[in-house]
Amino acid sequence: MAKKSPGIGFFEKYLTLWVALCMVAGVLIGKYLPGIPAFLSRFEYANVSIPIAVLIWLMIYPMMLKVDFQSIKDVGKNPKGLFVTWVTNWLIKPFTMFGIAWLFFFVIFKGLISPELARDYLAGAVLLGAAPCTAMVFVWSHLSNGNAAYTVVQVATNDLIILVAFTPIVAFLLGVGGVAIPWATLIISVVLFVVIPLVGGILTRNIITKQKGAEYFQNRFIPKFDNVTTIGLLLTLVLIFSFQGNVILENPLHIILIAVPLIVQTFLIFFIAYFASKVIKLPHDIAAPAGMIGASNFFELSVAVAISLFGTQSPVALATIVGVLVEVPVMLTLVKIAKKTRGWFAK
Repeated sequence: MAKKSPGIGFFEKYLTLWVALCMVAGVLIGKYLPGIPAFLSRFEYANVSIPIAVLIWLMIYPMMLKVDFQSIKDVGKNPKGLFVTWVTNWLIKPFTMFGIAWLFFFVIFKGLISPELARDYLAGAVLLGAAPCTAMVFVWSHLSNGNAAYTVVQVATNDLIILVAFTPIVAFLLGVGGVAIPWATLIISVVLFVVIPLVGGILTRNIITKQKGAEYFQNRFIPKFDNVTTIGLLLTLVLIFSFQGNVILENPLHIILIAVPLIVQTFLIFFIAYFASKVIKLPHDIAAPAGMIGASNFFELSVAVAISLFGTQSPVALATIVGVLVEVPVMLTLVKIAKKTRGWFAK
């Protein structure tokens, strides 16, 4: 581990600073160079940004290189980690999101938000809470040294559960009828962020191992991509914040008000899954992604549903977009916490 390249140490040491600079750079690009995000936003299908998809591929490819079919089969031998995240994601998370958002929007921020806006922001928060586990989970798991095969199985099973659980949960919590799953967004996200990188990683693994051996693959080939993950993450931040630059500048107070309950919820869900993993004595490489998977939101799906149900300019859509904005900085904080608390868990 001591032989990491200097660039990786440099990036990791000052990652908080780079994240802040990229967020500011993104907002400034959105404000003063709007042609750039306007051009890139044309490359979108079913609310999935192709430029961001490419960057996510760069970030999750190193993790997919670590996966083989045997390791995926081995996940089933110890399914406790899967149960932790299934219970957290589907029996706890949507309901804590509703409760926390209601508390902040209708009670704590009552003097700052009208009842109508509070209802809309609550709806956006629930759409985020009912759709766990974005493709970015692969990045958070990778950065916290999570078990790659476990993460792949968890993301895949969550995407299957979404098919049957998302609509009734949203309908129950919001009393909204006719909530339709945007199938195109869901299917494209699964293919883009799970199937293609997984197949690419497994093919690369097999080819390099046959040509140069397993030791070269593990110790020389995979480490080459560590910088790529970090750079891809920072470029993703610039893009996300440039796409939403005007929204941020036009609604600074309300974005902060929406962000507060979303951040509280993210930390709460992470620690529920993380401590549950500790209680049932899961190893850290499963506990860390278990917490990340619960805490993360499938924001592509949430934004797509909000836009299809309530319109592009609706406060509901704004609330889901704030979920996009807080995802990366908050999850990076959780990655740092997971790495610092590795000693809590058995090897």
